[in-house]
Amino acid sequence: MPSWFDGPLAAFDTETTGIDVEQDRIVSAALVVQETPRSTPRVTRWLVNPGVDIPEAATAVHGLTAGHLAMNGRWPAPVMEEIARALAEQAMAGRPLVVMNAPFDLTLLDRELRRHRASSLAAYLGTQSLCVLDPRVLDKHLDRYRKGRRTLADLCGQYGVELSGAHEAAADASAALQVVRAVGQTFAARLEGLSVAELHALQAVWHAAQARGLQAWFARNGTEEAVDPHWPLRPDLPAAA
Repeated sequence: MPSWFDGPLAAFDTETTGIDVEQDRIVSAALVVQETPRSTPRVTRWLVNPGVDIPEAATAVHGLTAGHLAMNGRWPAPVMEEIARALAEQAMAGRPLVVMNAPFDLTLLDRELRRHRASSLAAYLGTQSLCVLDPRVLDKHLDRYRKGRRTLADLCGQYGVELSGAHEAAADASAALQVVRAVGQTFAARLEGLSVAELHALQAVWHAAQARGLQAWFARNGTEEAVDPHWPLRPDLPAAA
C-alpha cells in the first residue's frame, strides 16, 4: 500500500486584500486535486469581487486590481459557499488537504463564511474533519535547525519543486502539494508510519511549539507582536462587549 505522500492529495490556496484574517478579504482561490504523483492535477479556480478597495500593496503581490475583479470576479457569498463545499468534499473523500500556512487561509475562509453566509467552515464540514498537511509546519519540525526563511518559494528551492507564477492561487497550491510530497519522500523514515490523522494532530502540537519559540524570539528582540499558537484554524474572536 502506498504511503500517504504517494497517494491522493488536495491543496488549497487564496490570494487576498491583506494579511489580517479578521478584516481582509479573499480575491482569488484555487483547489488542486492530484491522485498520484504522476497524474494530471484537477484544478478549480475562483475569482472574487470582494466589494472593497484593493490596496496597492496587495495588487503588487498578486497582480489583481479592483477594476479587473469588478469586471471578472463574482460576488463573495456564492463563491465562499462553493469553496466550503469543495473542501467538505475533500474531507468526505478522506483526501488530505495541503495548505501552506494553514491558519491564514483557513481562518480567512472561515471569516468570509461568517461574513457572507452567516455560517462557518466547521458548519460546512459537519461531522467530517479536514486532515491538513501544512508544508511550513512539517518542514520546520523535521528540519528545525536549517537556517533561513521558510516561505513557499524557499521550500520549493529546498525540495527542488518548480514554482512558476508565484502568488497565483493555483500555482501556489500546486507547488505546496508537490513540496509536501517531497517532504514525505525526504523524511519517509519518520513519516510513513504515521496516518494522516495522526500527522494532523501532531502538527497542531508542533505549530504551538513553533509559535512559542517565535514569541520568545520576538520578546528577546523587543517586539510585542503576538503569535497565535492555534492550528489549522484560529478560534473566532469573542464578540465585543
